Amino acid sequence: MPDAPAWKRTIVYHAPLDAFGSKTDVILTRLGYRMLSPEAFEAERESHPGLAPDMLLVDERRLTEVPIRDGDASAVPIVLLTGRQGATGADPCVVGAVKRPAGLHDLYRLMQQVFEDTPRSTPRIATQLRARCVQGDRDWSGRVLSLSENGCLIRSPEAIPLGQRLCLEFSLPQTGSLCLEAEAAYQLLPDVGLVFNAMAPTERETLEQFVTQTILSA
Repeated sequence: MPDAPAWKRTIVYHAPLDAFGSKTDVILTRLGYRMLSPEAFEAERESHPGLAPDMLLVDERRLTEVPIRDGDASAVPIVLLTGRQGATGADPCVVGAVKRPAGLHDLYRLMQQVFEDTPRSTPRIATQLRARCVQGDRDWSGRVLSLSENGCLIRSPEAIPLGQRLCLEFSLPQTGSLCLEAEAAYQLLPDVGLVFNAMAPTERETLEQFVTQTILSA
């Protein structure tokens, strides 16, 4: 029997593609969440009979397509794609709801909460960006090793104590220089995780677009 496909999670969606935001399905696939229609999933199971979905994304208008679960709370978790009213909580298999069209960040955050012990709120990409750290009258160079719209992991020759605030300057290709207020939130030795504070909407949008484009071009 062929080995099962190597994916982080298998997600089956009972929903039209317009129930998702632009390229949401593509980016989630790049992040390791394989997105399959019911037909594609059944085709995969012909080669890999042991394949099972880790989650179902179901447009509330197509909930009748999902096999009857008899109230089994141990069944595959379901996330509903809904209107403004959200989910009612009557079905124990429904673990959450996202408003249509479901965007990348809302789905990613929810999937992380369901699947991961230490969930992330936004996607993160590996980088090698030169950075300048400024704290009071001191400044020094560092390197941003990974980046999300909320923060980064930095390698610094200078110690950055937890809780310390600083200004972080770095440049993004085709975008230019950013100067962000950041706070040391955790250590991943020998590196330090910074959380960005008080960002302007344009700065957050710039980071989000850079992360998204990097994932799509990978």
